[in-house]
Amino acid sequence: MTYQISQGIKINVETFFQPDQSSPMVNEYLFAYRITIENHNHFVVRLLSRHWHIFDSNGTTQEVKGDGVVGAQPYIEPGAAYQYISGCNLNSEMGRMHGDYLMENQDTKMQFTVPIPAFDLITPSKLN
Repeated sequence: MTYQISQGIKINVETFFQPDQSSPMVNEYLFAYRITIENHNHFVVRLLSRHWHIFDSNGTTQEVKGDGVVGAQPYIEPGAAYQYISGCNLNSEMGRMHGDYLMENQDTKMQFTVPIPAFDLITPSKLN
């Protein structure tokens, strides 16, 4: 598990290789990741958008931007957490992701960026 705390927001990331949904013979590898966002501030925050940088060990990179996460722009109360699961397709057995969330303080309406720590996407066979 990888985590980082910034601006009073803790981001935890866990990754999982999905062998049943991958096809190594045609270089398709699916990874899932579970992200938990904890609000350690004294105010409600809202997650407005995400921005990902995805690196595949075959040399390709991809940038993904969008509103919210998995179709939601959640409000996270002080001391509470929000968790979601999403996925990433790679064309090789290893990759890496990092990014950031745009958040909004619901008291002041001030927006701020929270970094998502870099995490590896690696098939179990490459970990040996």
